[in-house]
Amino acid sequence: MRGATAAPRSLYRSSSLLMPVPEHSAFSGDRAFGTPWFAEWFDHPLYLQVYSHRDSPEAARCIATILARTQPSGTQPASVRVLDIACGAGRHAIELARLGYAVTGNDLSPFLLETARQQAIGCEVALDLTCRDMRALDENGGYHLVLQLFTSFGYFEQDDDDRRVLGNVYRALEPGGWYVLDLINPVFLKRHLVGVSERRMEGLSVLEERALDGPVIRKRITITPDEGAPMVFTESVRLFEREEIAGMLEETGFIVESIAGDYSGAPFDSERSPRMMLFSQKR
Repeated sequence: MRGATAAPRSLYRSSSLLMPVPEHSAFSGDRAFGTPWFAEWFDHPLYLQVYSHRDSPEAARCIATILARTQPSGTQPASVRVLDIACGAGRHAIELARLGYAVTGNDLSPFLLETARQQAIGCEVALDLTCRDMRALDENGGYHLVLQLFTSFGYFEQDDDDRRVLGNVYRALEPGGWYVLDLINPVFLKRHLVGVSERRMEGLSVLEERALDGPVIRKRITITPDEGAPMVFTESVRLFEREEIAGMLEETGFIVESIAGDYSGAPFDSERSPRMMLFSQKR
């Protein structure tokens, strides 16, 4: 295994730079007013259980697609620095580290970062981890590739916060570096939206209620254990039309080189593609 001889690294920076923003939900009474949904939900152990269908093989397909489009043949992985923003439990970061790339994973959730650290130890790969709000990232160059995958953009109420994230990514990249931003295709979502779904998993009943609120998709997740009281979490993600997000990237200074429609790299089709994975390069 490439990188198996390197000792795993863990660098937790302070999460005191978290800047909460006012949040609201299409479903009232879900949580304490003013607590960002992402700070609450992503730091809960049940998050990984609810999204357990997002597995390592899917991450490997996604990374293969990304590397095929961004890394010239003959590139030595150890010379390529990668930043995985909102890395979660580290599926994509660990796959890159396994291939020999120098990877830093950043997330706001201490729980998810600790999970990523343990996973990296188990896989015997080197992985740096930082704990900061993506709006407060302050890297100045040094990265050749920045990833933001699995709809980890558009969490904030203010558009300026999303633009701040794009600016942070731009500054973190070396000239000519790549930014891969993976979003939901809003046209596909609106045509295939399932308002309510329910499933059973490992002693839990999971009820998911979804609703469009203008350009935002909101989801209420009610988790009822076989023994115990129900728990309710929410998600709220801003949807971006292709022209809108491409314009935001270009205003930041990026050139949008291509768009993939799924994690296997299929060409983007605005009507049929479930994903909108934008490959942009820093001028």
